[in-house]
Amino acid sequence: MDKDATDPFDVASLVPDFRPPPVATHAGGAQLAFADARMRHWRYPVDGPLVPGSDRHGDATCRMFHDTFNPYRPAVLDWPELAPATRDRIVALPIWDIAVQTEGKARLRMAAYAGTLQEPGMRHALALNAWEEQRHKEVLTRMVAAYGIELAPEPPPPLPRDAEWAYLVTGYSECIDSFFAFGLFELARRSGLFPPALVDTFEPVMQEECRHILLFANWAAWHRARLPLWRRARFEAKVAAVWCFLAWERIGLARAVDAHDTPHAQDNNFTLHGAQSVADNGVGLCDLLALCLAENDRRFAGYDARLLRPTTVPRLAGLVLRLAGVFGRRR
Repeated sequence: MDKDATDPFDVASLVPDFRPPPVATHAGGAQLAFADARMRHWRYPVDGPLVPGSDRHGDATCRMFHDTFNPYRPAVLDWPELAPATRDRIVALPIWDIAVQTEGKARLRMAAYAGTLQEPGMRHALALNAWEEQRHKEVLTRMVAAYGIELAPEPPPPLPRDAEWAYLVTGYSECIDSFFAFGLFELARRSGLFPPALVDTFEPVMQEECRHILLFANWAAWHRARLPLWRRARFEAKVAAVWCFLAWERIGLARAVDAHDTPHAQDNNFTLHGAQSVADNGVGLCDLLALCLAENDRRFAGYDARLLRPTTVPRLAGLVLRLAGVFGRRR
């Protein structure tokens, strides 16, 4: 399994001064609990506002990401035995190919962009983010190997021609997907259809995704604030183009699913119908959005309130809920 779960990708090949962080091969219960708490709770030790683009804001962003690093090792995760019905349900989820490939693209794009940065603190933070994406890929690869899930051949992704564009696409995609993943993960836990041991195994990965999008949101604010006006205008145009690209990608996937009698075998728009796969009776859209908002707030609650949070998807979800409430009252 070890041979199948690793590959030769190395963040240092794109960020030469990056050194992988030390990881724990063995840890007792108290050590694991301490690492878990440290990953979820952090406050910048300096009082005062964190003005986007300031040196203090950049320092707080980078220190948050490094200080909350959790040194657990995917290589020693214990995958629980599953009842046949539960295993079949997990194997049937249409996400595993795209999930593993997405992590592979994310690590490459983040490392490629980190290698272009001159500011050492932010370069090292983004390189560590790429290293953690590599670790997520190992978690998923080991899980599918443990449960006999067959993956399609994975072509190596090409090095991005525009590293900033690729990083923006990856970062905003994670902001969208993580928001829904937080709710779906909690729905899976509440449903009881997945054993608690499997939910607990994935929990650190979910919280790492929260840290990742917290880093991205603050990098974006820090970066745009430091640009001269003419470069900021170009950056904002690129961000708008990324959002249009992501919207088109997801709408196109939704149409592809709706246009056939059966969904794609592997679908990277899993959030459209994922709730039906993790709960016996599914869940309504408004209930799912409310759960996603609650879980989003809960996962971010332990981090310094002065750091910026991703806001676009939570605001859209809140708008949908308010509109649903208005029209519901009118009916």
